[in-house]
Amino acid sequence: MMKNLAISVLIIIAFGLNSIAQEIAPYVKIGESSESMQQTSKKITEALNNNGFTILGNYNPAGKSTLKVIAFTQNELKNTVIKVKDRGALAAVFKVGLVSLNGKIIMSYTNPDYILRAYLGDNYKTYKTSFEKFNNDLKSAFSKVGNDFSTFGGTVDADDLGEYHYKIMMPYFSDPIELNEFSSFEEGGKIIEKNLNAKKGNTKLVYKLVYSSKKVAVFGIGLENSEEGEPNFLPIIGEAHAAALPYEIILQGKEATMLHGKYRIALHWPELSMGTFMKIMSTPGDIEDTLEALCK
Repeated sequence: MMKNLAISVLIIIAFGLNSIAQEIAPYVKIGESSESMQQTSKKITEALNNNGFTILGNYNPAGKSTLKVIAFTQNELKNTVIKVKDRGALAAVFKVGLVSLNGKIIMSYTNPDYILRAYLGDNYKTYKTSFEKFNNDLKSAFSKVGNDFSTFGGTVDADDLGEYHYKIMMPYFSDPIELNEFSSFEEGGKIIEKNLNAKKGNTKLVYKLVYSSKKVAVFGIGLENSEEGEPNFLPIIGEAHAAALPYEIILQGKEATMLHGKYRIALHWPELSMGTFMKIMSTPGDIEDTLEALCK
């Protein structure tokens, strides 16, 4: 009798442990550096370059010397995510965020486990082995400059990331905003680049990733307008999440789209209170207006 009871208790405990939701955070902390922003950036860049990653670009979000983002990719990742036709290329670019605070440079990067689940949905499981390798390769590369690897920035249930939205009636990944439809992929790319080179709307081209044969391109865009861009909204929602930036336009075939601001901002700042979100109520629309103008 007691033996059967003990077995039953063990089964219940095991079932309970298996049913506990896996909570995932959007950022991984590499560590802290006492060196300058320039020296720290150089070490991060070398760690990536020396371990098979490709640097796509870097910039100072909100124009602040105390913030820096380094955008990068990896060939295997890049060639895998493009197989996902619904804007999978957005998952090809990861970012390191460097934040100067109290005499230290806090180093972090966007968490592959979080971003890939969110952007690729059910396709995440199909390529999970490849993504796990990417994650491990990143940790191995960054172990040369730090050994923290704790996560931060709020959490979301792993099973909910593929269908993530902030609140009821809020947009999903599958609710992109159409910015423009061009006569061809080539025309779209030329127009967007021309406007970015002219810094239209106080924007900055941070990086571009082009799959010419697939007619897909991703443009990472710094939003430098002091009243409507990063200088306005980033201090309100949190500079610690600098690696969330820059914002993207994705051109697939003839169509240019962006992730809805109410989705993308919430995904990268999942712990935002509704009160704080209301303080940047105009930001999603401001970003849409800016990126739409780049497509005309």
